[in-house]
Amino acid sequence: MTAPLVLGIETSCDETGVGLVRGSELLADAVASSVEEHARFGGVVPEVASRAHLEAMVPTVDRALDKAGVRLAEVDAIAVTAGPGLAGALLVGVSAAKAYAIAAGKPIYGVNHLAAHVAVDQLEHGPLPAPVIALLVSGGHSSLLLVPDLANEVVPLGSTIDDAAGEAFDKVARVLGLPFPGGPHIDRAAAAGDRDLIAFPRSKYRDGSSDFSFSGLKTAVARWVEARSAAGEPVPVADVAAVDACREHGVGHLVIGGGVAANSRLRALAQERCDAAGLLLRIPRPGLCTDNGAMVAALGAELVARGAAPSGLDFAADSSLPVTDITAA
Repeated sequence: MTAPLVLGIETSCDETGVGLVRGSELLADAVASSVEEHARFGGVVPEVASRAHLEAMVPTVDRALDKAGVRLAEVDAIAVTAGPGLAGALLVGVSAAKAYAIAAGKPIYGVNHLAAHVAVDQLEHGPLPAPVIALLVSGGHSSLLLVPDLANEVVPLGSTIDDAAGEAFDKVARVLGLPFPGGPHIDRAAAAGDRDLIAFPRSKYRDGSSDFSFSGLKTAVARWVEARSAAGEPVPVADVAAVDACREHGVGHLVIGGGVAANSRLRALAQERCDAAGLLLRIPRPGLCTDNGAMVAALGAELVARGAAPSGLDFAADSSLPVTDITAA
C-alpha cells in the first residue's frame, strides 16, 4: 500500500508554511516569513501577520507543489493548523485549506500546532517510540507533554505560567539592544561569551510541579543591564545569553521541538543531561524546529495512515485549542 501524500499548511503566527509529506518522507517544505515586517515593532503584529499570509498563501503552495513535483489532484489529504495561534492568522490558513480541499475533492484535517511540532521529528528520526516525553519551546509556547500515542492521546505535564521561552528571548534582546527576533541574535552573541560570568536565576518554576516561569529570569537580566548602564559600565552582551519527567513516567526518549529548540546551548545542554541520565534525545534539525508546513503534513500523514476520521468542513480556527485535542472537531 502506498504511503499517504499529504499537503500541510501552517499559519499560526508570522510564517506561511506549506509542506508535502509522503508517509514519513519530506518532499517539500516551503516557507514565507513576514518577520522583517514585524521587526520595526519589536514583536509580531497580528494584523500584519494575517495580511502577509493572505499575500503569501497561493505562491507558497505553488512553490511547494513544484518542488515536490506533484499536482494538487495527486495529494490524498490536506492538513492545516487549526490552533493554537493568532486568531486572524489561523483563519487565513484554515480558509485556504478548506478552499483547496473543496476544489480538489480531498479530505481535510484541522490539526493541533503543538502536536505537529512533535510529529515533525518523525521526518528525520523515524517513528516515535510510544510513549515519549516531548518538550516544546517556542515563541508562544513552553510545554512539557507525555505522548502515549501521537494520533490519539497527548497528556500535558507542565507549561509556562507567564512568558514562553521565545518571548523571554525577545524581551531580553530588546533590553540588550539586539534586533527582533531575539533568539538567533542572543544565540550568536552567546557563542563568544562566558556562561559562568553571571548567575541568573533558573527558568524552572520550583513549586513541585512541571510548570515553567521565565518572568524572573527576564527581570533579572533587565535589572542587571540597568545597573551596568547606570554605572557607566559596558554591557557584555555575549555573556547574557525534562529529564525528571522521563524518569517519573518511565520513558526512555525525550523529543524537543519548537523554534527555541534551534538554540545551540539548549541542544548541547539537553544532550549532556540526557547522556548523563541514560536517555535517548531526539531534536529535529533547526529548519524543522521553527513553524513550517512540513510538521503539519507529518501529523496529517500520521492521522491518515492510522485511519483517523477527517475533520468536517465546518471546523473552526481555535486560537486556544488545547493540546489534548489533536484534531479539530
